[in-house]
Amino acid sequence: MKGEKRLFGEPWIEEVLGGPPWLRRPLPKVGCPREAPVARMSTQSTHPPKPEAPRLPPGIPNGQRRHTLPASEFRCLTPEDAVSAFEIEREAFISVLGVCPLYLDEIRHFLTLCPELSLGWFEEGCLVAFIIGSLWDKERLMQESLTMHKPGGHIAHLHVLAVHCAFRQQGRGPILLWRYLHHLGSQPAVRRAVLMCEDVLVPFYERFGFHAVGPCAVTVGSLTFTELHCSLQGHAFLRRNSGC
Repeated sequence: MKGEKRLFGEPWIEEVLGGPPWLRRPLPKVGCPREAPVARMSTQSTHPPKPEAPRLPPGIPNGQRRHTLPASEFRCLTPEDAVSAFEIEREAFISVLGVCPLYLDEIRHFLTLCPELSLGWFEEGCLVAFIIGSLWDKERLMQESLTMHKPGGHIAHLHVLAVHCAFRQQGRGPILLWRYLHHLGSQPAVRRAVLMCEDVLVPFYERFGFHAVGPCAVTVGSLTFTELHCSLQGHAFLRRNSGC
């Protein structure tokens, strides 16, 4: 919705949390389902064609849906996904605020150095939502944390969460963030997640275990932010059956 977009996270707050209801529904599985080529019919015979059952590769039962792209997939991003990510970001942020959390060269920079700290949601092979992060090695965020990746750090700085305009208000942002925190929790070197957001979004992130630690030292133009931290060690979400 125009006019309500914020620098970090989705430009809307959906009332879907507080004992997240989507966790009681099966989530799309990560990874690619089996693939099978579309059956081909010969057209070289001079006789009228006869109905012929499709020829499927061994192990693919007759009647099983055949496709070449997974209907829904979660995976880390690569530098090849940078343009798609920036297009989503540009529509969500630049058109409203005139600034963007990450620009194209910065997206490529982080997806080259630390792709494992990103997560994308793909539908039919197309990126529809994503999070990009990097490692930080100080207690609080600083201006330089916007563009730097510290390989020895133990803090995951979440730079941006964005959802394609055609897929907003469907609960995708919360689901993606929940999966991303679970993904970070599986990495022993990462002990905490941090982010900065405008005050209106603080309650949204608090529902995921983030807590405000005060005003953020980082500013972007005239925009100011609140800094939030979330411990990943022994966090409750790692013990829940979220389907992640």
